Amino acid sequence: MLTRLLPAPQRQVPLEGAYLALDLHRQAGPGDILIYANYIASVDGRIALRDAATGELSVPAAIANDRDWRLYQELAAQAGVMIVSARYMRQLAKGTAQDLLPVGEGAAYRDLQDWRRAEGLSPQPDVVIVSASLDIPAAALARIADRRVLVATSADADASAAAALRQQGIEVVSAGMTRVEGQALRQALAAMGYRSAYMIAGPAVHRTLLAAGAIDRLFLTTRHRLLGGGVFSTIVEDDLPAPVRLSLKAMYLDAEGDQHFADYGIDRGA
Repeated sequence: MLTRLLPAPQRQVPLEGAYLALDLHRQAGPGDILIYANYIASVDGRIALRDAATGELSVPAAIANDRDWRLYQELAAQAGVMIVSARYMRQLAKGTAQDLLPVGEGAAYRDLQDWRRAEGLSPQPDVVIVSASLDIPAAALARIADRRVLVATSADADASAAAALRQQGIEVVSAGMTRVEGQALRQALAAMGYRSAYMIAGPAVHRTLLAAGAIDRLFLTTRHRLLGGGVFSTIVEDDLPAPVRLSLKAMYLDAEGDQHFADYGIDRGA
């Protein structure tokens, strides 16, 4: 069980279904899309530390946990499309990525599979890969061949690399002139008919969307740990043109998991 601290009144609610009840795939207005991000962080703001074995930044075992993962899956279940980075796809090819773009399989997540089916959604969300270089391993693309896959890049991206992707059945779309731009990506996805997009691409893409006023919601799990570490990632890196105002929509205390879950609305400056 969770203790819902906000909105009042406080009450006990089950972990399972806490996020699924939000119906995020039904929140966008006509012709629009709801884009949301999700992170788990330590109290000192670390979402990833350098892995001694691989040399790559990854979610520390000290904060990763099954209870947070359940809510991650519930957010994925409500997505029409998942926004990922080319870096994630390269990690997927090497076997160091966190997960194979759920909704998860097996008995633990059968209710989410059934929920998507009842809502008229495909078994898995589609995938849009944000990439300037178009360096996306074929081995990683093969692992998500069971769904629609798009690559969002800039208008001046390498034409031969784009053609090679199209030959593999990948749709390549322009979402900016010299780099992927947040509003252009948002508009492209909405024009394709998507109503909800789950951003798991990491801090760089998160910053792109925030800076452009192109993202609506942030779900942040804070595990009650202090990690330290000099090489780390946090939920936003590099400068923003201005502070982004958040409004706290809900907060849950997970005493059993030693963490809390926060749901923020993001002021898009519109």
